[in-house]
Amino acid sequence: MAEAPKQAEKPRLISEADITKYKAAGDIVNDVMKKLISLCVEGAKIIDLSIEGDKLIEDGTGAVYNKSVKGVKVSKGIAFPTCISVNNAVAHFSPLASDPLASQALAKDDVVKVHIGAHIDGFAAISAETIVVGASEQDPVTGRRADVVKAAWHAAEIAMRLVKVGNKNWAVTDTVGKVAAAWNCKPVEGMLSCQQGQNVIDGKKRIILNPTETQRRDIETITFAEDEVYGIDILVSSGEDGKARIEESRTSIYQKEGAVTYQLKMKNSRAVFSEMQKKAGPFPINIRVLEDEKRARLGLQEAVSHGLVKPYEVVYTPATTFVAAFHFTVALPPAGPLMITHPPVWYKPELVKTEKELDDEELKGLLTKSLRETKKKKKADVADASTEAK
Repeated sequence: MAEAPKQAEKPRLISEADITKYKAAGDIVNDVMKKLISLCVEGAKIIDLSIEGDKLIEDGTGAVYNKSVKGVKVSKGIAFPTCISVNNAVAHFSPLASDPLASQALAKDDVVKVHIGAHIDGFAAISAETIVVGASEQDPVTGRRADVVKAAWHAAEIAMRLVKVGNKNWAVTDTVGKVAAAWNCKPVEGMLSCQQGQNVIDGKKRIILNPTETQRRDIETITFAEDEVYGIDILVSSGEDGKARIEESRTSIYQKEGAVTYQLKMKNSRAVFSEMQKKAGPFPINIRVLEDEKRARLGLQEAVSHGLVKPYEVVYTPATTFVAAFHFTVALPPAGPLMITHPPVWYKPELVKTEKELDDEELKGLLTKSLRETKKKKKADVADASTEAK
């Protein structure tokens, strides 16, 4: 009897080799995060930490994948420049030497968000976590600082369990809001998490936090699908509404917009844009690394005004509030969700003491679930379903 023809395997959107590159980038990011957090002490200057983080990423990526493939060098390096955003600064703070805030240093009890990213062959692992300067098990974080850090971490843990095949983006949006509310906190309004791909960290499929009515209407409903990769950015404020605004900080991080084409008119604009592309390609860049900071700022004005380049603006919640952030990168291969980035280096329950805890039984149940169901568990579920059907 002839053998039944084997069913053709469905082609994968990401290969095992791609996953290996994502994981290699994730390992580098974890090593750099450990070193950076050890340097985040009272008196440390933010500009020094930012420069050191970028150097460590370059060193880490420079040590791997050095064999050419078919005569072509594997691209690698920074996928997101090092940002050190303190207290009510939401994200993207990475000053230039010429900036008024270049001398800012860390102080005891500062709530510090450390945000870094690396890529191998365009496959990026981006991570952020929050620490409180000087905290220890003997002197843990308390009050609103503790509330916001704990709310953000629990929201991130639950988001990890909701980004899985078949779920929709609004499940993440709404649940993160519920988790934050347990500590009287709010997700930062309008913050986006995006699908990733090779050379893309801001793909079309998106998740929004704490949207306005207009934003909720404008953001497309999406379903997470097999072999997709997402960078999930959980930002939570101790403020009442999660609103943030631009203040005195100068933008230092910019990225080429992949879908926009425009012929720059000014010679300086073309030179700066060309240098930016050469040094960072499709990834964000801190203009600190460009040849001339002043010329770069002037040259970018035309590119930004025509949408060719997008700025990563530094925004702030009100002065008396704190923002905590955790960012993770997750892939959705057929076997189930796979974390590309590592767990936080700093966070552990003994360091953060709050009077409030998560009471919602459904949310607490989500926290106990593993990210990836085992085959045994799936078989048991199938068996139960068969028994019920009889």
